[in-house]
Amino acid sequence: MEQLLTPHVAAPDDGGVVGQAGVVMGDTAAARGAARSPFTTAVPGTRAAVIWYDSRALTHVCDETRRAIVQRLGQGGYNGIVLYPEGLRELGEAVSPRLQRVIQVDSLALWAQLSEQIAPHATQGRIEAGVVSSGDPRVLVAAKAAGFRTCWRAHVDNAPSLKASCRDGLHYDHLLVSFKDATNIPLEHVIAELHGTRTVLLKEVHENVDDAVIALGVLELGSDGVAVGFTTMAQFDAFARKLERLASPRTELQVGVTDRITHLGLGYRACIDTTHLFNADEGILVGSTSSGGILCCPEVFHLPYMELRPFRINAASVHSYVFQSHNRTSYISELRAGSQLTTVNARGETRQVYVGRVKTEIRPLLLIEATFPQQRKVNIIMQDDWHVRVFSDEAKPRNVTELKPGDPVLGFGTEPGRHVGVKVDEHIIEV
Repeated sequence: MEQLLTPHVAAPDDGGVVGQAGVVMGDTAAARGAARSPFTTAVPGTRAAVIWYDSRALTHVCDETRRAIVQRLGQGGYNGIVLYPEGLRELGEAVSPRLQRVIQVDSLALWAQLSEQIAPHATQGRIEAGVVSSGDPRVLVAAKAAGFRTCWRAHVDNAPSLKASCRDGLHYDHLLVSFKDATNIPLEHVIAELHGTRTVLLKEVHENVDDAVIALGVLELGSDGVAVGFTTMAQFDAFARKLERLASPRTELQVGVTDRITHLGLGYRACIDTTHLFNADEGILVGSTSSGGILCCPEVFHLPYMELRPFRINAASVHSYVFQSHNRTSYISELRAGSQLTTVNARGETRQVYVGRVKTEIRPLLLIEATFPQQRKVNIIMQDDWHVRVFSDEAKPRNVTELKPGDPVLGFGTEPGRHVGVKVDEHIIEV
C-alpha cells in the first residue's frame, strides 16, 4: 500500500491545537464567527488557463453583439485576443488594456507593413502587441528579432501535420493549433510531446464550449489554454459556469472523536459509483445533518472475499448529505448518473468527478456519532459491515465495525442550516 500523506489543515498560528496528524483539533479564531464550508481557497500551484479570443469570430456578428463581446472580454478570465490586419487599429484600441494583443501575420510582405504599426512595448503611435502569430517561420524570426514573443500557428489534418506541429512548435513561445477531427487523440499527442517544455500550448475551439472545457483537462494535464471564438452571450455564460465548476477549492479537514456506535436495523444505503478511480487517500464527506460530515473511504483497500471497486464509495444511508464544493450539499438520494461529486484527499485537495451509478439496497445499518472542534456533533449512518471504512486521523482506513468510542476520525463540523442544498443562516436544530 502506498504511504498516506498528512491531511491538510489550517495553519497552527490561527489559534488551533494541532494533533498528531497535523489536523486542527481545537478552537480556531476563524471558526468562531459565522459558519463556513470546509472548502476554502483554490489549491496553491494550480496553473491558470491561458484563454485567448479569436477576433475573426466578430466578422459573423452584428454591431451590437460585437460591442457586447468586446466589453465582456475585459470582464472575464480572458487574457489575450488574436487580432488581424483588417481590424488591428479599431479592435486594438477598443479592447481592455489588460488583454494581451496577439497579431496574426501570414506573410513577410504583411510583416513589412505591420511592423511599423505595432510594438512589443507601449510606444506612442503604435499598438502594443506582446505576441506575433504566424505559420511562416520567416515572419516569426523577424518578429523575435524585433523583440516580440512568438506563436507558431498550425492546423492538424493528418499524421504528418501532427508530427510537424510538435516539431515546429517547440521553437516558439506559443503553439496555437487547430484540428480537423473532433477526436482529442491528436491533442493528447501534442500535450505529451510538449510536456516539460516552455512552449505554451493552446487549442483552437471556435464556438464549442464543451470542447474548450475538455481541452483544458485532456490527459489530466490539459492544454495550457484555448483560443475561443464565441459569438453569443449564452456561450460566454456557459463557458464561465463550467470553468467555475472545475475550480478545485481546498478543504480544511478536522479530527473528530467517536462518541458512540449504535447497531441499527435494516434500511436503505447507497453505494456511489463514479466515472473516476479513487486514490488511496481520497474520499467524500458525508453526514446525516448539515452540521458536518465524516470522510468516507473508497473501495481501494484489501477485501478478502471480493474484488476491489476503486470507483466506488459505500457511502451512507439515503437520507445523508454529500458535502460539495462552493458551500453546497446534495442528498445521496438526489444523485444520478452524470451528477457532479466533490472528492477530498488527505492533503485537503479536491477534484470534481461524476457519478456513473448510485446503487441503493437494503442492508443492516450502523450509526456513528462523533464530536468535532467547537463541540459540533456530527453523525453518519453507514452499512453495518466490516468492509465499509472511514478515514482515521492519520488518513488510514478504519473498518466501521471496529470503531470504538474515543477513536479519532477525519471529517469536519460546521454550523447547521441548508435550504435546497445551499448554506443559509437560520436558527435550526438537527439531531
